[in-house]
Amino acid sequence: MMAPKVSFEFFPPQNLEGSFRLWDTIHALAPLDPRFVSVTYGAGGTTRDLTRDAVRTINKATGLNVAAHLTCVDATREETLAIAESYAEAGVTEIVALRGDPPKGSGRFVPHPEGFAHSVELIEALAATGKFTIRVGAYPDVHPEAKNPQADIDWLKAKLDAGADEAITQFFFETESFLRFRDACAKAGIEKAVVPGIVPIENWKGVRNFAFRCGASVPAWLDDAFAKAERDGREDLLATALCTEMCSELIDEGVDALHFYTLNRPELTRDVCHALGVVPRVQLENVA
Repeated sequence: MMAPKVSFEFFPPQNLEGSFRLWDTIHALAPLDPRFVSVTYGAGGTTRDLTRDAVRTINKATGLNVAAHLTCVDATREETLAIAESYAEAGVTEIVALRGDPPKGSGRFVPHPEGFAHSVELIEALAATGKFTIRVGAYPDVHPEAKNPQADIDWLKAKLDAGADEAITQFFFETESFLRFRDACAKAGIEKAVVPGIVPIENWKGVRNFAFRCGASVPAWLDDAFAKAERDGREDLLATALCTEMCSELIDEGVDALHFYTLNRPELTRDVCHALGVVPRVQLENVA
Protein backbone atom coordinates (compact mmCIF):
# COMPACT_ATOMS: atom_id res chain seq x y z
CA MET A 1 0.00 0.00 0.00
CA MET A 2 1.38 3.39 -1.01
CA ALA A 3 1.50 5.85 1.88
CA PRO A 4 -0.96 8.71 1.35
CA LYS A 5 -0.23 12.41 1.36
CA VAL A 6 -1.66 13.98 4.49
CA SER A 7 -2.83 17.34 5.78
CA PHE A 8 -4.02 18.41 9.22
CA GLU A 9 -6.62 20.80 10.59
CA PHE A 10 -6.12 22.73 13.84
CA PHE A 11 -8.28 25.22 15.68
CA PRO A 12 -6.88 28.43 17.16
CA PRO A 13 -6.16 28.54 20.90
CA GLN A 14 -8.42 30.65 23.10
CA ASN A 15 -6.32 30.54 26.28
CA LEU A 16 -2.84 29.65 27.51
CA GLU A 17 -3.64 25.96 27.92
CA GLY A 18 -5.00 25.90 24.37
CA SER A 19 -1.80 27.50 23.09
CA PHE A 20 0.32 24.79 24.66
CA ARG A 21 -1.97 22.11 23.23
CA LEU A 22 -1.76 23.60 19.73
CA TRP A 23 2.03 23.71 19.79
CA ASP A 24 2.23 20.18 21.18
CA THR A 25 0.00 19.11 18.29
CA ILE A 26 2.21 20.86 15.74
CA HIS A 27 5.35 19.33 17.21
CA ALA A 28 3.81 15.86 17.03
CA LEU A 29 2.49 16.10 13.47
CA ALA A 30 4.86 18.42 11.60
CA PRO A 31 7.50 15.66 11.18
CA LEU A 32 4.97 13.78 9.01
CA ASP A 33 5.58 16.38 6.28
CA PRO A 34 1.95 17.44 5.64
CA ARG A 35 0.96 19.01 2.33
CA PHE A 36 -0.56 21.81 4.38
CA VAL A 37 -2.10 22.51 7.76
CA SER A 38 -5.29 24.53 8.14
CA VAL A 39 -6.61 26.72 10.95
CA THR A 40 -10.36 27.00 11.49
CA TYR A 41 -12.78 29.85 12.14
CA GLY A 42 -15.32 29.54 14.92
CA ALA A 43 -19.05 29.72 14.31
CA GLY A 44 -20.05 33.24 13.32
CA GLY A 45 -16.43 34.24 12.83
CA THR A 46 -15.92 34.20 16.62
CA THR A 47 -12.23 33.28 16.37
CA ARG A 48 -11.38 35.51 13.40
CA ASP A 49 -8.55 37.37 15.15
CA LEU A 50 -7.29 34.23 16.88
CA THR A 51 -7.23 32.44 13.54
CA ARG A 52 -5.23 35.22 11.92
CA ASP A 53 -2.72 35.23 14.77
CA ALA A 54 -2.36 31.44 14.73
CA VAL A 55 -1.92 31.31 10.94
CA ARG A 56 0.79 33.94 10.93
CA THR A 57 2.62 32.44 13.90
CA ILE A 58 2.59 28.90 12.51
CA ASN A 59 3.73 30.13 9.11
CA LYS A 60 6.56 32.22 10.54
CA ALA A 61 7.74 29.83 13.24
CA THR A 62 7.53 26.45 11.49
CA GLY A 63 7.74 26.87 7.74
CA LEU A 64 4.71 24.65 7.33
CA ASN A 65 2.38 25.39 4.43
CA VAL A 66 -0.54 27.00 6.28
CA ALA A 67 -4.07 27.32 4.91
CA ALA A 68 -6.29 29.88 6.60
CA HIS A 69 -10.04 29.42 6.84
CA LEU A 70 -11.93 32.43 5.53
CA THR A 71 -15.70 32.90 5.69
CA CYS A 72 -18.42 35.28 4.57
CA VAL A 73 -19.86 35.77 8.06
CA ASP A 74 -20.33 39.22 9.62
CA ALA A 75 -17.91 41.16 7.40
CA THR A 76 -18.04 43.36 4.31
CA ARG A 77 -16.42 42.29 1.06
CA GLU A 78 -13.67 44.82 1.64
CA GLU A 79 -12.96 43.55 5.14
CA THR A 80 -12.86 39.94 4.02
CA LEU A 81 -10.56 40.63 1.08
CA ALA A 82 -8.34 42.78 3.32
CA ILE A 83 -7.86 39.76 5.57
CA ALA A 84 -6.95 37.67 2.53
CA GLU A 85 -4.50 40.32 1.35
CA SER A 86 -2.86 40.42 4.77
CA TYR A 87 -2.34 36.67 4.51
CA ALA A 88 -0.74 37.03 1.09
CA GLU A 89 1.58 39.74 2.40
CA ALA A 90 2.61 37.40 5.22
CA GLY A 91 3.42 34.64 2.73
CA VAL A 92 0.24 32.62 3.36
CA THR A 93 -1.23 31.76 -0.04
CA GLU A 94 -3.57 28.90 0.88
CA ILE A 95 -7.20 29.65 1.74
CA VAL A 96 -10.03 27.35 2.79
CA ALA A 97 -13.00 29.39 1.56
CA LEU A 98 -16.31 28.73 3.30
CA ARG A 99 -19.64 30.44 3.67
CA GLY A 100 -19.33 29.91 7.41
CA ASP A 101 -21.75 28.93 10.15
CA PRO A 102 -24.10 31.57 11.53
CA PRO A 103 -23.47 32.91 15.04
CA LYS A 104 -24.81 30.63 17.77
CA GLY A 105 -28.48 31.28 18.43
CA SER A 106 -29.11 33.09 15.14
CA GLY A 107 -30.67 30.07 13.46
CA ARG A 108 -29.54 30.63 9.89
CA PHE A 109 -26.92 32.40 7.82
CA VAL A 110 -27.78 35.99 6.88
CA PRO A 111 -25.28 37.75 4.59
CA HIS A 112 -23.78 41.03 5.73
CA PRO A 113 -25.49 43.84 3.74
CA GLU A 114 -22.15 44.68 2.13
CA GLY A 115 -20.67 41.20 2.32
CA PHE A 116 -20.46 38.11 0.16
CA ALA A 117 -23.82 36.41 -0.21
CA HIS A 118 -22.32 32.92 -0.30
CA SER A 119 -19.12 30.98 -0.78
CA VAL A 120 -19.19 31.09 -4.60
CA GLU A 121 -18.94 34.89 -4.55
CA LEU A 122 -16.05 34.69 -2.07
CA ILE A 123 -14.24 32.11 -4.22
CA GLU A 124 -14.68 34.19 -7.37
CA ALA A 125 -13.18 37.24 -5.63
CA LEU A 126 -10.24 35.29 -4.22
CA ALA A 127 -9.58 33.58 -7.56
CA ALA A 128 -9.59 36.95 -9.32
CA THR A 129 -6.58 38.05 -7.27
CA GLY A 130 -4.49 35.19 -8.65
CA LYS A 131 -2.70 34.95 -5.30
CA PHE A 132 -4.18 31.87 -3.65
CA THR A 133 -4.65 28.15 -3.77
CA ILE A 134 -8.31 27.81 -2.78
CA ARG A 135 -9.88 24.82 -1.08
CA VAL A 136 -13.58 24.38 -0.30
CA GLY A 137 -15.83 22.11 1.72
CA ALA A 138 -17.79 19.13 0.41
CA TYR A 139 -20.43 16.94 2.03
CA PRO A 140 -20.64 13.16 1.51
CA ASP A 141 -23.66 13.14 3.83
CA VAL A 142 -26.30 15.70 2.95
CA HIS A 143 -25.60 19.18 4.32
CA PRO A 144 -28.31 20.21 6.81
CA GLU A 145 -29.40 23.09 4.54
CA ALA A 146 -29.31 21.14 1.26
CA LYS A 147 -32.56 20.03 -0.34
CA ASN A 148 -31.10 16.69 -1.43
CA PRO A 149 -27.77 14.99 -2.20
CA GLN A 150 -27.70 16.34 -5.77
CA ALA A 151 -27.94 19.89 -4.47
CA ASP A 152 -24.69 19.32 -2.56
CA ILE A 153 -23.01 18.03 -5.73
CA ASP A 154 -24.28 20.95 -7.81
CA TRP A 155 -23.08 23.49 -5.25
CA LEU A 156 -19.66 21.85 -5.02
CA LYS A 157 -19.32 22.00 -8.80
CA ALA A 158 -20.27 25.68 -8.74
CA LYS A 159 -17.52 26.36 -6.17
CA LEU A 160 -14.91 24.51 -8.17
CA ASP A 161 -16.01 26.18 -11.41
CA ALA A 162 -15.73 29.55 -9.64
CA GLY A 163 -12.02 29.01 -9.18
CA ALA A 164 -11.45 26.64 -6.26
CA ASP A 165 -8.60 24.18 -6.73
CA GLU A 166 -9.62 21.31 -4.46
CA ALA A 167 -12.35 20.16 -2.10
CA ILE A 168 -12.08 18.67 1.39
CA THR A 169 -15.03 16.67 2.66
CA GLN A 170 -16.77 16.81 5.98
CA PHE A 171 -15.86 13.78 8.05
CA PHE A 172 -17.81 10.56 7.67
CA PHE A 173 -17.82 7.21 9.45
CA GLU A 174 -18.12 4.66 6.65
CA THR A 175 -16.01 4.26 3.52
CA GLU A 176 -19.05 3.83 1.30
CA SER A 177 -20.24 7.34 2.15
CA PHE A 178 -17.18 8.83 0.48
CA LEU A 179 -17.07 6.40 -2.42
CA ARG A 180 -20.71 7.07 -3.34
CA PHE A 181 -20.03 10.79 -3.14
CA ARG A 182 -16.91 10.50 -5.29
CA ASP A 183 -18.87 8.58 -7.93
CA ALA A 184 -21.58 11.26 -7.93
CA CYS A 185 -18.94 13.97 -8.32
CA ALA A 186 -17.44 12.17 -11.31
CA LYS A 187 -20.89 11.76 -12.86
CA ALA A 188 -21.45 15.51 -12.48
CA GLY A 189 -18.24 16.26 -14.37
CA ILE A 190 -16.15 17.25 -11.35
CA GLU A 191 -12.53 16.54 -12.20
CA LYS A 192 -10.67 18.42 -9.46
CA ALA A 193 -9.49 16.53 -6.39
CA VAL A 194 -11.98 15.75 -3.63
CA VAL A 195 -10.02 14.81 -0.51
CA PRO A 196 -11.70 12.81 2.24
CA GLY A 197 -11.82 14.45 5.67
CA ILE A 198 -11.00 12.06 8.50
CA VAL A 199 -11.71 12.44 12.21
CA PRO A 200 -9.90 10.05 14.58
CA ILE A 201 -12.41 9.63 17.42
CA GLU A 202 -10.73 10.95 20.55
CA ASN A 203 -14.06 11.23 22.38
CA TRP A 204 -17.05 9.40 20.92
CA LYS A 205 -19.70 11.45 22.71
CA GLY A 206 -18.17 14.73 21.56
CA VAL A 207 -17.65 13.60 17.96
CA ARG A 208 -21.15 12.11 17.86
CA ASN A 209 -22.72 15.39 18.96
CA PHE A 210 -20.67 17.31 16.41
CA ALA A 211 -21.74 14.86 13.70
CA PHE A 212 -25.41 15.50 14.41
CA ARG A 213 -24.88 19.27 14.27
CA CYS A 214 -23.19 19.14 10.87
CA GLY A 215 -25.39 16.46 9.31
CA ALA A 216 -22.92 13.57 9.25
CA SER A 217 -24.66 10.20 9.37
CA VAL A 218 -23.95 8.18 12.53
CA PRO A 219 -24.31 4.41 12.07
CA ALA A 220 -25.88 2.55 15.00
CA TRP A 221 -23.09 -0.01 15.11
CA LEU A 222 -20.64 2.70 16.17
CA ASP A 223 -22.72 3.48 19.26
CA ASP A 224 -22.62 -0.19 20.20
CA ALA A 225 -18.90 -0.53 19.49
CA PHE A 226 -17.91 2.46 21.61
CA ALA A 227 -20.26 1.48 24.43
CA LYS A 228 -18.50 -1.89 24.66
CA ALA A 229 -15.05 -0.33 24.28
CA GLU A 230 -15.78 2.13 27.09
CA ARG A 231 -16.73 -0.70 29.44
CA ASP A 232 -13.42 -2.41 28.62
CA GLY A 233 -11.32 0.76 28.70
CA ARG A 234 -10.32 0.29 25.06
CA GLU A 235 -11.75 3.38 23.39
CA ASP A 236 -8.41 4.55 21.96
CA LEU A 237 -7.61 1.10 20.62
CA LEU A 238 -11.00 0.89 18.91
CA ALA A 239 -10.72 4.43 17.52
CA THR A 240 -7.26 3.79 16.09
CA ALA A 241 -8.30 0.46 14.54
CA LEU A 242 -11.49 1.83 12.96
CA CYS A 243 -9.81 4.93 11.57
CA THR A 244 -6.84 2.99 10.20
CA GLU A 245 -9.13 0.43 8.57
CA MET A 246 -11.26 3.09 6.88
CA CYS A 247 -8.22 4.99 5.63
CA SER A 248 -6.70 1.76 4.29
CA GLU A 249 -9.91 1.00 2.42
CA LEU A 250 -9.93 4.47 0.92
CA ILE A 251 -6.32 4.09 -0.23
CA ASP A 252 -7.18 0.71 -1.77
CA GLU A 253 -9.94 2.54 -3.69
CA GLY A 254 -7.44 4.96 -5.21
CA VAL A 255 -7.45 7.80 -2.65
CA ASP A 256 -3.97 9.31 -2.43
CA ALA A 257 -4.53 12.18 0.05
CA LEU A 258 -6.23 12.39 3.44
CA HIS A 259 -7.15 15.44 5.55
CA PHE A 260 -7.27 14.84 9.31
CA TYR A 261 -9.41 16.87 11.70
CA THR A 262 -7.06 16.67 14.68
CA LEU A 263 -9.15 18.59 17.25
CA ASN A 264 -5.71 19.69 18.54
CA ARG A 265 -5.18 16.21 19.98
CA PRO A 266 -2.45 14.62 17.88
CA GLU A 267 -1.93 11.17 19.34
CA LEU A 268 -4.58 9.20 17.44
CA THR A 269 -3.91 11.06 14.20
CA ARG A 270 -0.18 10.35 14.52
CA ASP A 271 -0.79 6.67 15.31
CA VAL A 272 -3.12 6.24 12.33
CA CYS A 273 -0.64 7.96 10.02
CA HIS A 274 2.18 5.71 11.23
CA ALA A 275 -0.01 2.66 10.62
CA LEU A 276 -0.60 3.89 7.05
CA GLY A 277 3.15 4.22 6.41
CA VAL A 278 3.33 7.99 6.87
CA VAL A 279 6.55 8.23 8.86
CA PRO A 280 8.53 11.22 10.18
CA ARG A 281 10.52 12.98 7.47
CA VAL A 282 11.35 16.38 8.92
CA GLN A 283 12.12 17.78 12.34
CA LEU A 284 10.45 20.95 13.56
CA GLU A 285 12.90 23.50 14.90
CA ASN A 286 12.89 26.99 16.38
CA VAL A 287 9.40 26.85 17.82
CA ALA A 288 9.16 28.59 21.17
